[in-house]
Amino acid sequence: MTQPNNLKESSLDVISEDFSSATYQPPKSSKRLLSLDALRGFDMLLIAGGGTFLVLLKDKTGIGAVDWFADQLTHPTWDGFTFYDFIFPLFLFIAGVSLIFSLNKGRTLGLSKNTLYQKTFTRMLVLICLGIVFKNSPIPFFEPSQIRLGSVLGRIGLASFVATVLYLNFNTIQRLGWAMGILLTYYAALFLIPVPGYGAGDLSFEGNLVGWFDRTFLPGRLLQGTYDELGILTQFPAMCLTIFGTIAGEILAKGWNDQQKIKVLALAGVAGIGLGLLWDLHLPINKHLWSSSFIMLTAGMAFIFVMVFYTVIDVWKIRKWAFFFQVIGLNSLTIYFAYSFINFNYTSRKLFFGLYSPLPEEWHRVFEAFGAFLLVWLFLYILYRLKIFVKV
Repeated sequence: MTQPNNLKESSLDVISEDFSSATYQPPKSSKRLLSLDALRGFDMLLIAGGGTFLVLLKDKTGIGAVDWFADQLTHPTWDGFTFYDFIFPLFLFIAGVSLIFSLNKGRTLGLSKNTLYQKTFTRMLVLICLGIVFKNSPIPFFEPSQIRLGSVLGRIGLASFVATVLYLNFNTIQRLGWAMGILLTYYAALFLIPVPGYGAGDLSFEGNLVGWFDRTFLPGRLLQGTYDELGILTQFPAMCLTIFGTIAGEILAKGWNDQQKIKVLALAGVAGIGLGLLWDLHLPINKHLWSSSFIMLTAGMAFIFVMVFYTVIDVWKIRKWAFFFQVIGLNSLTIYFAYSFINFNYTSRKLFFGLYSPLPEEWHRVFEAFGAFLLVWLFLYILYRLKIFVKV
């Protein structure tokens, strides 16, 4: 399948979208980084049913590699790392990459800093509200103590706003300094600030500083009961991923040749992974705490993923395979909400149960999930063909 002629700009979706409309209408003169849409779609694939299908295959095929992949799509209980831990950090990183193109476009159009601040701040408020709706539907209006305030969308909105302020006022080295300063401060806080009843430096589920801070200062429902991994303190290390993403976006936006860009992205990726693994020797890699070692590891991985997708799709022009992911990536906000409000599994069962009903019952959920994923992609493809791209 070929790309429609009107899709040739680096657009930004829920993560960091063009400042204007809800329907995507890019100017013909701009150049689109298709790799960003494909990478975003790859990330969303694991949320939009692809991950569920693979997890359900565990212990059913007798193939070790399949079981290993299934294990990689579940979160560790506490310390440790699996590929599934990388999904949300990659989103935050892509937010920063995309933000560069959006802000540069705004400045090219003559928008002032204040205007850009206002637009990004407004988007942040919208995403926070959408995140609360998403995490609490149906919303317990008469039980505010049961409303969860932390959300994925809210975190993306806040991180994008902070990254905007930093990008418009500080150069690359200074922003890198900001990110490392935040991570070092967070690292020191976890070890030096005593938690009542546990003391300083307790990184256990019960005694860590993050949990105590949420229990003390974050109203509403906490996801884990004693803390919320999308709570207050973890906002700080998480936003560093978006700051690092702005650095990757700057590299892609520079007038360097492709080989220079690839080389610098690769070096940044190796450095991030190396520092994350080294930091892990004292501060465990832990997604629940968004530990500084976890941030550096996932930032390094994100640099590598951006480099690979950019090389294959935008440099080597090998694009046909990427269309599958681009369809998802162009409407990530749509599918994020659709999965909450549309029962694709029910539709899959109604349409396809007659095909897989003769199989052993243990396989029914596997094919139901696979059918649901096919329906999700078809839904997004129809929106793509109709040129409907829901944005914030």
